[in-house]
Amino acid sequence: MFDTVIRNVVLCDGLGQPPRPGALAIERGRIAAIGNDLGPARETIDGQGLMLAPGIIDNHTHYDAQLTWDPWIDPSPSHGVTTAVIGNCGFTIAPCKPHDRGLVMRNLTQVEGMSLAALEAGIRWNFETFPEYVAAIERQGVGVNIAAFVGHSSIRTYVMGEDAPKRAATDAEIERMRMLVVEAMQAGAIGFSTTTSPAHNGEGGIPMPSRLAEERELMTLVSCLREGGRGVFMLTKGGHTTIDFLEALAKASTRPVIIAALLHNASNPEPVFRDLDGIAAANTRGHKLVGAVSACPLTMDITMKAPYPFEGLEAWQFVKDAGRAGYLDVLRNQQFRDAMKVEVTKPAIFRLFNGEWDRVFVTEVADPRHASYEGRNLVELGAATNQHPLDFMFDLALAENIDTLFTATFLNSDEAGVGKLLTHSHSIVSLSDGGAHLTFFNDVGFGLHLLGHWARDCGIMPIEEAVRRLTSHQASVYGIQERGSLQVGHFADLMLFDPATVGRGPKQRRFDLPASAPRLVTSALGLSGVWVNGTRIVNENGRIKGAPLAGKVLREFAA
Repeated sequence: MFDTVIRNVVLCDGLGQPPRPGALAIERGRIAAIGNDLGPARETIDGQGLMLAPGIIDNHTHYDAQLTWDPWIDPSPSHGVTTAVIGNCGFTIAPCKPHDRGLVMRNLTQVEGMSLAALEAGIRWNFETFPEYVAAIERQGVGVNIAAFVGHSSIRTYVMGEDAPKRAATDAEIERMRMLVVEAMQAGAIGFSTTTSPAHNGEGGIPMPSRLAEERELMTLVSCLREGGRGVFMLTKGGHTTIDFLEALAKASTRPVIIAALLHNASNPEPVFRDLDGIAAANTRGHKLVGAVSACPLTMDITMKAPYPFEGLEAWQFVKDAGRAGYLDVLRNQQFRDAMKVEVTKPAIFRLFNGEWDRVFVTEVADPRHASYEGRNLVELGAATNQHPLDFMFDLALAENIDTLFTATFLNSDEAGVGKLLTHSHSIVSLSDGGAHLTFFNDVGFGLHLLGHWARDCGIMPIEEAVRRLTSHQASVYGIQERGSLQVGHFADLMLFDPATVGRGPKQRRFDLPASAPRLVTSALGLSGVWVNGTRIVNENGRIKGAPLAGKVLREFAA
């Protein structure tokens, strides 16, 4: 007798095969049988003709801190995610010496839009090293399966202390970093992650530590992966980091290189496709490069208290030079404003904001006298007041103690271009950023958006291909074993959904983080069930309260 049989479903296997009617049996956390008349079970579930598929593997999250107070990494399970990869971009919380905890948290506040109050109140610092961190979350239990990168900025800070974001490393320091990466890989890290993006700045606008690494440091650390013969290297690429150099890293390490964030810029679309051309060429030479692309438009809610999209601009040096005390004066400074206006109109390989002021809207004013501005874009409002849109934005924010809430779509707004990224043979669907930028946006529903908007509504790929890209394709690239497809013997990580209604709902603001800090969340549409290792954790009403923590901390990956 099986533990569970889910009958009357349409099976979508995650391998790209056409969906077919049938049933699936679960025994001891694994898929025990697939067919039609499977026999008796302790629990039989009528799937009511819905589609049963493998659970979503989310390869780009930042739940490292949240996991210590929320083993469910809410809201990802409610969006069909059964495996999450944490520690992307090198922004991890282990290894971390006790005296560096404050600095690490303040950097996360800046670079990943996390609430400092929430981090200070929420993180359980019962670890120092990476092996201790992995052991701690394993003891605590996890709601979904977790795989963890060891992060470059944390490694650098652990070895170099206050110098980590200021200078190149010495040979001796690089060797100490190399030993820490090897230690983490032996403890079960899925790979090594970093960033070279100029948009990634820590406290006070200082570059995140990994941005100071020279090529020889990167080559040494990434080559560690060759020793173990497994794992992947993930980075968020700055414009100065070439595909040729990343191919050299893939060659030296013999491991896959995941390149983020390949987003479509409607005003300058060529660079992202040049990168994908370079990635494709590297693969023909036997060097595995993969471009991380997003299924979602990059839409953010921001205030001028945390204007993350502007912080990668060269003109933002005015702000860095002035420091926190002089910030408001810089916003008033006409020279600074004019420099920004010019810079955002110049072509760039990657930049979050490219002068598309018509896509920046006033969402919520702090002063009722300005209520008529809500819902209108900055081009319209600037024209009405005879101002440049940037001047209108800054003047309104300053008049409201920089509490004005703006919403902007920065990248991935052109659907024809984004569709080409999503269907490219060397791209991987990614970039949910779950756990990060909590007050800016929430894309943890990226998988449901791919299934509903892109596959069903836009028809850029059949449903079975969309499921494959969210499941077995992810598992194959990252070396995640026995997950990502409906096969007898594989772990029963499953999602049950209605293809006619699946998608993600509108965003909402909640104040449910530690210290009552706010975050944006979205609801799931058309999702009726999620199972992790054979245990149901989500039903048609959302996550099941009282469900056991059925996830596993993954430590072994395919070569």
